[in-house]
Amino acid sequence: MKLRAALLALTLLAGAAEAGPVLMISLDGLRPADVIEAEKKGLKLPNLTAFLKQSAYASGVRNVLPTVTYPDHTTLITGVWPDKHGVGNNEMLDPTGKNLQGWYWYAEDIKVPTLWDAVHASGGKVGSVGWPVSVGSLAIDENVPEYWRAQNAEDLKLLRAVATPGLIGKLEKETRLPLGALFGEDPQHDVARATYAIEIMADLKPQFMTVHLVSLDHYQHTYGPDSAESKKALEALDADVGKLIAAAKAAHPDVTIAVVSDHGFAAVHDGVYLDRIFAEAGLITIENGKVTDWQAYAWNAGGSAAIVLKDPNDAAVKAKVEALLAKLAADPKSGVARVIDAKAVAERGGSPKASYWVDFKIGYSGEGDFTISKTYTLKGTHGYFPDHKEMRATFMIAGPGIKAAKLGEIDMRDIAPTLAKVLDVKLDKADGKPLL
Repeated sequence: MKLRAALLALTLLAGAAEAGPVLMISLDGLRPADVIEAEKKGLKLPNLTAFLKQSAYASGVRNVLPTVTYPDHTTLITGVWPDKHGVGNNEMLDPTGKNLQGWYWYAEDIKVPTLWDAVHASGGKVGSVGWPVSVGSLAIDENVPEYWRAQNAEDLKLLRAVATPGLIGKLEKETRLPLGALFGEDPQHDVARATYAIEIMADLKPQFMTVHLVSLDHYQHTYGPDSAESKKALEALDADVGKLIAAAKAAHPDVTIAVVSDHGFAAVHDGVYLDRIFAEAGLITIENGKVTDWQAYAWNAGGSAAIVLKDPNDAAVKAKVEALLAKLAADPKSGVARVIDAKAVAERGGSPKASYWVDFKIGYSGEGDFTISKTYTLKGTHGYFPDHKEMRATFMIAGPGIKAAKLGEIDMRDIAPTLAKVLDVKLDKADGKPLL
């Protein structure tokens, strides 16, 4: 097996050119089969299927715990799991709501070097549009980060302020698209993101460019994976990918392009309200509909939830929580598939804040509401343990010297070291190894 892997690596690198620039395009929620089996699924993806044929690609990418956007995207640019890079979920742990449901937006929360840092340190230019956990990165020369707060028009002022100074005004002028054109999760907003990225590539000619497009994820949450609406959104994204690839090649004929995703998707039909159960057990104190104190809290991540104890050394609380979780795991109607302890969480590279981690059954999603709504509206989600095949992410790479090949299933931690090798930069803290 090792000999075969070595031979494949040598074949893929045969005739490799000197280090060239890299464009990494993330299509949030893209499942590998959506491209590999596009024709079978009735999907018209001329750009993605053409790219697949010329690329080295994975049948699936085994991602991180939990399989949600921000931890996965941070692994994509660091090559380590959340326990090392520090981004343990989408939202920050905030049981009492003091952070107003803030997410891990800021690059300073990343505890290890990123590909952005490595390229910047080597003297290369870096550009980025919409990449998670990038606000305030000093390594990105031209940055339009993903960021919001109030989710209204005032956020446009905020986004303008946290982007590279002067960049938004320049992009608005050169593309004739106002910043508001990016502010949303529908396909037309991804068109605007791609347009801004194309302008950055033409002007900056970055050595490393990252772009995050989100409409497929949004439509799969809203309408479900494999829905007509989600398929239409993916077909629209295919056009964006085609334009981005063309622009990258125009800026740098020797560019290497990686098309990636963070996670897969599964259809859902019901919610699991762990915090409501904890509140009923006296582990969460609620006054006027708000949490005022807590002993145990479910840090929800869609298809799973980290169980965090305010005092991990409180034996009485620990025993009470373990009994509740065991009861839920034994109940076939609870939606709970399994529970792992802190040791198993550590082995999987999950956040060290978790004393336990609950994996829900496919079809169930963790919800934070303290009352169960009569109508459950979510149609799709992710966040389940990475063991589930439905959560597999996508990886395709093509460029000078890279031979078309099937890579089989890969570890997400190997992607950043692979791109570092192409870029000829060092990523010493990465746990993954170059695929090529």
